[in-house]
Amino acid sequence: MREKLNAYYQLTKPGVLYGNVLTGAAGFLLAAAGQVNWLLFIAAIAGMTLVIAAACVINNYLDRDIDSIMERTKSRPSVTGVIKGNHMVIYGITLLVLGIAILAFWTNWLVVVIGIIGFVTYVWLYGALSKRRSIHGTLVGSISGAMPIAGGYAAVSGHVDIGLILVFLILFFWQFPEFYSIAIYRRKEYAAAHVPVMSVIKGVRSTILQIYIYTILYVFCTLLLTVFDYTGIVYLIVMAVAGGYWVWLAGKGLSTKHPESWARKMFRTSMYTILLLCVMLAVGPLLP
Repeated sequence: MREKLNAYYQLTKPGVLYGNVLTGAAGFLLAAAGQVNWLLFIAAIAGMTLVIAAACVINNYLDRDIDSIMERTKSRPSVTGVIKGNHMVIYGITLLVLGIAILAFWTNWLVVVIGIIGFVTYVWLYGALSKRRSIHGTLVGSISGAMPIAGGYAAVSGHVDIGLILVFLILFFWQFPEFYSIAIYRRKEYAAAHVPVMSVIKGVRSTILQIYIYTILYVFCTLLLTVFDYTGIVYLIVMAVAGGYWVWLAGKGLSTKHPESWARKMFRTSMYTILLLCVMLAVGPLLP
């Protein structure tokens, strides 16, 4: 029973799940600016957690053929057969219904819409279609990946404003350097699984250039939060320094002779970057 429960837990892709929930919490705290309605916060986080988990479960079901080939995913419960396919689907749908119900009853219509769009985009437009057929799969996946922070922000604001657009763009642009870095050092695995990622179709050098461009765009959007008076000067300084380092590291890739080693470092830095971002979004409105 413990093994089966752990398998169901692993189907939700805990690393992906918690990362997305963290950005949702950061978006909420940015919009709240110190005036936190904790009941609303709990409802928004609980609902988003279930919707994101549902998307991950269904995505695992759809990706069984690909995951069985790639080294980093071949031990997933969806591949090993610990959980049957129809049970995965029922599990995912149940999580989705519960998540949407919580958002509908205790948040607002905009959060519900964002949750549904995020689910459909990740499961169908990304997982079932573009990931397998187009080099632009990362773009589609990045739209769904930016929905949690937008949903967290919308739970407080209740409408679309500059702040919501900016947090969406920040997460949207961040995902390109993060995923393209993986696509470089796992290029052979993606090629073997016939997944048309940028590094396989356009080559490593072209992918590095894309990483550099999107890193600059990410940093630019983080700084705009202060320009539009959502955060203070402390946030601006911290994000400028951290962002400047990430842009410098991205630029080094343009001349690197060891792209896989560089890409691994770029990926690790992206993890530190998103953690710092979430912390600064949460406290940025409270600091000078």
